[in-house]
Formats: sequence, C-alpha cells, structure tokens
Amino acid sequence: MTEFHYAVDADGVATITWDLPGKSMNVMTMPGLQQLEAAIDKALADDAVKGVILTSAKADFAGGMDLNLLAELRGTIEGNAAQSLFDGIMGMHHLSRKIERAGMDPKTLKGGKPIVAALPGTAMGIGLELPLACHRIIAADNPRAQIGLPEIKVGLFPGGGGTTRLAWKLGAMAAAPLLLEGKTLAPAKAKSAGIIDEVVPADQLMARAKEWVLGAKDADLVKPWDTKGYKIPGGAPYSAPGFPTFVGASVMVHANTWGVYPAAKALLSAVYEGMQVPFDTALKIEARWFTHVLLDPSSSAMIRSLFVNKGALEKGANRPEVPDEKVTKVGVLGAGMMGAGIAYVSALAGIQVVLLDAALESAEKGKAYSEGLLDKGMKRGKVTEDKKAKVLGLIKTTADYADLEGCDLIVEAVFEDPGVKADVTAKAEAVIPETAIFASNTSTLPITSLAAASKRPEQFIGIHFFSPVDKMLLVEIIKGAKTGDRAVAKALDFVRQIRKTPIVVNDARFFYANRCIIPYINEGMRLAAEGTPLPMVDHAAKLLGFPVGPITLVDETSLDLGAKIAKATKAAMGNDYPDDAVDEVVFWMVDQGRYGRKSKSGFFDYDDSGKRQGYWPGFAAKYPVKDGAELEEVQNRLMMAQVLEAVRALEEGVLEDIREGDVGAILGWGFAPWSGGPFGWLDIIGAAKAVEICDALEAKFGARFKCPALLRDMAAKGQTFYGAKAVKVA
Repeated sequence: MTEFHYAVDADGVATITWDLPGKSMNVMTMPGLQQLEAAIDKALADDAVKGVILTSAKADFAGGMDLNLLAELRGTIEGNAAQSLFDGIMGMHHLSRKIERAGMDPKTLKGGKPIVAALPGTAMGIGLELPLACHRIIAADNPRAQIGLPEIKVGLFPGGGGTTRLAWKLGAMAAAPLLLEGKTLAPAKAKSAGIIDEVVPADQLMARAKEWVLGAKDADLVKPWDTKGYKIPGGAPYSAPGFPTFVGASVMVHANTWGVYPAAKALLSAVYEGMQVPFDTALKIEARWFTHVLLDPSSSAMIRSLFVNKGALEKGANRPEVPDEKVTKVGVLGAGMMGAGIAYVSALAGIQVVLLDAALESAEKGKAYSEGLLDKGMKRGKVTEDKKAKVLGLIKTTADYADLEGCDLIVEAVFEDPGVKADVTAKAEAVIPETAIFASNTSTLPITSLAAASKRPEQFIGIHFFSPVDKMLLVEIIKGAKTGDRAVAKALDFVRQIRKTPIVVNDARFFYANRCIIPYINEGMRLAAEGTPLPMVDHAAKLLGFPVGPITLVDETSLDLGAKIAKATKAAMGNDYPDDAVDEVVFWMVDQGRYGRKSKSGFFDYDDSGKRQGYWPGFAAKYPVKDGAELEEVQNRLMMAQVLEAVRALEEGVLEDIREGDVGAILGWGFAPWSGGPFGWLDIIGAAKAVEICDALEAKFGARFKCPALLRDMAAKGQTFYGAKAVKVA
C-alpha cells in the first residue's frame, strides 16, 4: 500500500505527496514512516533534484500518528520494551534530522537541499512535527484548518521532535499553551505565533512552495539551533529570565493536573532538561521521557478510551444492522434549557427542527438561546452571518402539535413528570408519521414505564442529553423493555449527525451515568456530615484526577434538585432506600434556603456575580470538623462509590459493553480521564487490590461497598477487563 507518492518535475523539484488510502485524513503509520524516509533518501541522493516539497493529496495535511498503533504497541513488544520503544522513537528523530540537515556539510552547513512543507489544511501531531523539521512551512489560507500539537489531550505529549523544536523555536513560555494545553490555531494565527512561515491562497500553495525551493539559499536551510551561539527565546532554565518561566510552568502543570497526569510533567521535564544540552541530546531526552509516558499504564488507558473506543462508538460499533436511519426533521417538545440546547445542536447539524412549547412565546425564547450561542460564535470569529441565518432558519417555533407532521424523530424534553410526559406523547403521536421514532430526554424516569403512554412502544426510546447540551459530548441512549432495533439505530444515527458520542444502555433506575455519579456526590456529603473538612473532600477527589470534587459538584447541580430526586427515589425503593444519612444533610441545607450556585448560597458562599468565595462556615457549625480522616480512605470511598456501581451495572446487564462504561464515565461526569474510566482504573490497580479495598470499606462502612461477585471472581482467576486475560460478561 503506497502512502507517500514521489515525483520530480522538469525543474528538478521533487514532490512527496502524502495520501493514505481509504482515509479522509492522513495519519502516520509505521509503513508510512518507512516510505517517507525512502522518498527523502531518494531525493537527497539524486543530483538532478534541487529541492523537495512535502505535501498532501487530501484537503488536510495530517491528523497525527495512528493512535491505534500506539495503543497496541506496548502489548506487541517482546523483551526489553523500554529499549525497543526508545529505539523506535529515535528512528523518527533520525528521519526528522535527516530532513533538517538535508544533505548539508556538517561543518560548513552548506550544500543541503531545501525542503518545504506545503500544508493544504489541518496539520496536527506528527502532521506538524514533520513540517517543523522542514526548512520552511507554507500553509494554505484554509478557514477550517487547525495547526497544533494536541497529544496532551489523550495522555501523551509530542514525542516526534515537536516538543523540543517548538520550545527551542518559540521559547518555553510561548510554546507552553500549544504543548501543555494542546491548543490549536488557524493558519494566520499560527503564523503570528511564529509556528509557520507563510500563509497563501490555497490555489497558490504549490506554486509558492516551488518558488521558495528554487530560490532558497544555504543560509535559509540552517536551523537556528544548528548555528553557533544560538540562544533560546526567553532564556534557558538556569538564566535569569528563564528561571521564573519554569517555576511558573511547574506550578501551572501541578495546578492543572494535581499530579495525576504523567504526560504533562514528563513534557515539562523534557523541555527543562533538553534546554541545557545540545540539540541532538535534547531529542534523546525527549525520546526517553516519551518512552516513559508510553510505558505508563495511564497513557495506554487514555488512548484506548479517548481515541480507540470513543472513535469506535461514534462510528456505530454497537449499532443494530438495520438500514440507514438518518434524521431529516426532528420535533423537540419543550423549549426549556434542555429542549433549546437540543434544537440548537440539531439545527447546527443541518437538521430541520420544530421547537414546540405550550406557549409560542416560550418556544421563541428557546430559539433565542440558539441565537445567543451563534452571536457568541460570531464574536470569536467562528460563525458567519450566513451560517447564523442558516441555522436559525432551520428552527421553526410553534405551540401547535400539527406542525410536527413529517417529523421522523421526536425528542421530548418537558418536565420530569410522568403525567406531563404521557400527555405530550399522546398529542405528538396523534400527528407524527407511524414510522417516526419517539425519544424521551429523561435523566431519572424509567423508559419502560414512560413507553406505556405510547401506541408504539417498540419505537419509543430514551435519549439522555447532558447539560449544557451544546458543550457536553456524551449522549446516553436507553432501551426500554420493548424498544426495537430501528429505534436504537435512529437514536445512534441522530447522535452521530449532531457530532456527539453515544453509549447505549438498558433501562434501569438512573440508567448508567446518574447511577454512578449520584453515589459519588452522596459519599462526599456523608464524609462532610461525619466531620471530614469540606476542602479535604473536594481535594481528595481532585488528587484522584476528577475535575470537580463532590461538594463543589452538588452546589453546581443544585441541592433542591437533589432533594427532589431523593424523595422520588425513596418513594420508589421503600425500605431498600440506602441514603437517609445523606438526606439529612440535603434537606437541612434546603431548609436553610441554600440551594447551591443558583441561589448564590450552598456549601459555598458566593458574591453577587455568582463567584465562589469559599466554603460556608455555617456547615461546620452544624457538622463540626473532626480529626482523624485519612486521605487514602477518603479517596477509596469516593472512587469505589462510583466504580462499584459501574461493575454492578455491567453485572446486571444495564451496560452491555465496557467500552461504553469507560467512555461514558469520562465524557459524562469527568471520571479520572488518566485512568481510562472505571474499568480501566480497575485494570490498573488489579482486581485483587480492588477486592481488598472493598472488603476493608464494607467492614467499616457497610453494604454499599460490598464487592460484586464478578469482581471477586476476576480476582480469584487473575482476570482483567481488557487485554489477553479479559473476562467475558454475558
């Protein structure tokens, strides 16, 4: 399979064109690297070749390395894994240095062949690392192109030379947002930042690249770090200007990662150490740290969940084998916060929307939500007037159910009241085609019971969006007892259209996400009521890698909502209800009028703008702080409260696929992304260790920490959730 094509024109300019067969975006493979090096060698050895253009036959240059290969790499290497990985990485560095030196005399730095990268569109990861080794980078003025090094977002850092080159080119401070945050830039901004050299109209890209190659001089080919006396912008780590930069960067990394994401710390170490040695040694240091990260189980877990599994779910890994069910017209019932958000993401995806509410004024208010989001996008330069008009033109507001005629999907987003939902279900089904699918956006009410109001329960399904809809990536699809394959396929195709990530679960109280997150919040409140300092509860969670601690989270979601859910749950469960101790805290807080951020009073005090001012002293007056809380025990309680529910959901068949359990946990409530999700975390610590933790917690705190039989059996058999020893769950 040819991935890089080689051609030389009459003027002696060789063009190496990247075109990975069968893919809309180039990604680097191992065969691709070998082909690229062979093409570079061929150009450098041919006296008739005056220079090289490296470009792409696709609309974009490249999306990065094929992370499927990295995900599998650790498991396929035999013998000394660290040495094998290091050698492979150094092979990439050898190629990039070959491009950089381009055959020039090592002493005089003359006689090299100019190599230019011509980027037609997006260049990410290795797709930017290779151009950074070229002598010039010219990008097309492509409005949808993004240029950057986003590896940190999947638990890695740029290990193909990008970390060292960008830091040496821009200085540590200027490179930090691109390396440590994975920020990407449009071509014009990338040029302003000093990452690329030119931006030209797309139809002039290749002509300009050739012009530069034919006009390049020896001095144009020498990288600054290969010149004697080169000083890195901003100063080296031991210099007066450089020292505070690295102190600040270290603080920033710890503040953002709380010490649980190895890639960020490794990246900073590679830059810090690399800036104190010659450039080629710096590349070796980068390779060592990159090897260290690849061997860390968290990097494999993050790649698996955030790239491999997430991508598989978005492509329909668990979609029933039925014909295409693409949505053309969706009816959204209820124009409140959720309904308005659903209408917006649907119209943004080009789907016709009928936004219905009891009063036309309410529906118009819901449409105004979309207008507000589009206006914000215009201020950031991401939305044009034409796009705004097109999106808003797709949203029809109404209070008349007759306007739902022709909708092939209905998404009901009214109050969490079975009676109200039953009423709108009947009214909508009287109008919509018999083939239409009806979906309820509910976070707590069982789909099977809601489907009782439908004349076609096999076409009734749950689609649980997370708030705010426009920002949250996860959508939970819930199958009722009678839900058919067409309904599941329709829901999955709809979620794909609006560019969200779906997980499919079976019907049960709280489904999957809320089933796991509510115990997390409740355990936090139990700890608080027992006298554990509120900051310790939150910080213990952040030290585990959670973006928000349970005390902060309950203020964000509101305590009165928690009280409402608790009352409904207790009514349904009767004597089996397990959370009376939590209710004591919640109901007391609500009685004090402290509902959370929305009332500007909760576990925190707030200023008039809603900004947190610190934990409310009144809570400690009611529940005095006690000595003796152990951090490890607090963390084990917070972690196991969620993880055990995930395992139980799998045991009970609510979850049918552990990939959905892990991806859903990370995207739905921010479950420690470094771990790859609850099942990934259990694999990292091992089933035997998990059983040990459960038994200790159960002995001290009761049955909610009882170890599931599945997990205990896995420990006895030495099984894992992923890998060669993966357990099989029916």
